[in-house]
Amino acid sequence: MTQPDLDRIIESARHAGLEFKEEEAAKWLRSIEQASTGDEVTLDHRTGVFGHRVVMLDFSQDDLAFFRSVGALVEIPDEDDVETALALSGSAAQSKIQTYPGDADFFERVNILAPTREDACRRIGEVLRAKALATLEGDTYRLIEIKFGEYPADVTRGTHQLRAGSPIAWSAEDAVAGEFTVVDSSGAEMVIRWDDVAHNPGWCKLDWIVADPVRRQVANASNMLDVTWEAPDGSITPLDGYLDPYFQEVYLNASEVPLFNKLAQNVSADALDEYVEALEKEVKKYLGGDEPNIGKAAKRMYNIFRLDGRYLEAAFLREIFDEPATVLYQIYAVVRSIEEAVEGDSSVDQDTVISQVDRALIEVVRALEGVEEEELVAALIRLRDGVTSAEGIDSEGAEAARASLLNLVNNFFYEKMTALPELRSYMERLTSS
Repeated sequence: MTQPDLDRIIESARHAGLEFKEEEAAKWLRSIEQASTGDEVTLDHRTGVFGHRVVMLDFSQDDLAFFRSVGALVEIPDEDDVETALALSGSAAQSKIQTYPGDADFFERVNILAPTREDACRRIGEVLRAKALATLEGDTYRLIEIKFGEYPADVTRGTHQLRAGSPIAWSAEDAVAGEFTVVDSSGAEMVIRWDDVAHNPGWCKLDWIVADPVRRQVANASNMLDVTWEAPDGSITPLDGYLDPYFQEVYLNASEVPLFNKLAQNVSADALDEYVEALEKEVKKYLGGDEPNIGKAAKRMYNIFRLDGRYLEAAFLREIFDEPATVLYQIYAVVRSIEEAVEGDSSVDQDTVISQVDRALIEVVRALEGVEEEELVAALIRLRDGVTSAEGIDSEGAEAARASLLNLVNNFFYEKMTALPELRSYMERLTSS
């Protein structure tokens, strides 16, 4: 990128009211241009962390010990016939630019060695349910949900109508029972059993609420699984029909490089183009629709731009992510995490939850002023009171607080992003197509 290009970013940032750090931006631009000609995957020999060269530029080692401790909870353990490689994904893998990260998102490659695909499907069902039952609840965590299997027919579950082939969400209680009841299209009851849907695992994912007693905070932690079957002849088959690329993961253990290399050889040659195309569909969804989320759109746009060479736009987005007002995006996630942490007879430490609310209050006061500040502070105080009260948290009040926070985040990101003509044109193209 030339100096005139950098000057244009600086001028757009000035108009947007952003504090543009020119020296840091120039350093990152030099680094990513150099990385574009190096090895695709790089390993930090000192820490044992490895990943795609572009992703590694944004990863900070400052919180590595914390993420490894959470990883010990969420990871699927290796067994004789189960090989795994655990990685950070999402904002956790971009800690150099995500000053206010959201959830602790993990991604794990799980390779099942089995004689047949049927055996591999059955085995991942056993492994996943064993993991769920082993991590139902503890002093610092509680299992929220497991995604496993697909509905065999159109059904109604509670008030939700679900199509055949859509992923099944199991609560912790459902996983313990190994089954739950729905209503089919004829009005008859149907029992969905864990073992019966194992032949088509589909989208596999686990979600927990976790509390860090040292940092005095709670967060959602998830582990998305990419499950493959390795046949006796060495062939690799993804059980959901698609082997995920590695453009957003930071792997935490160098000992898992051999498995990563074995699986990476089977990633499609068109993986980068397909990845960008999939991200653009998500950007379009989050920019428009009934429930826009411009913050999520911005994060996906950054992943697109840094991979396809649009470094000017990526550099500009990096400055937006570092703004103090983006803490509101984190607080939006925090409100949800707090609700889940105290739901029912949770054993998650209340003092940790209260400490998280107190920090959120401080950040709102720093970021806002006037009526918006007053309303959100009042809502967070009510949330704090609900943590310890017998009546619990007012869910409607918490929902209103989330809606207000999301509206503020959307307005902030939209105003800043459209100050750069290239970003504005890109967003207009996606939303008009």
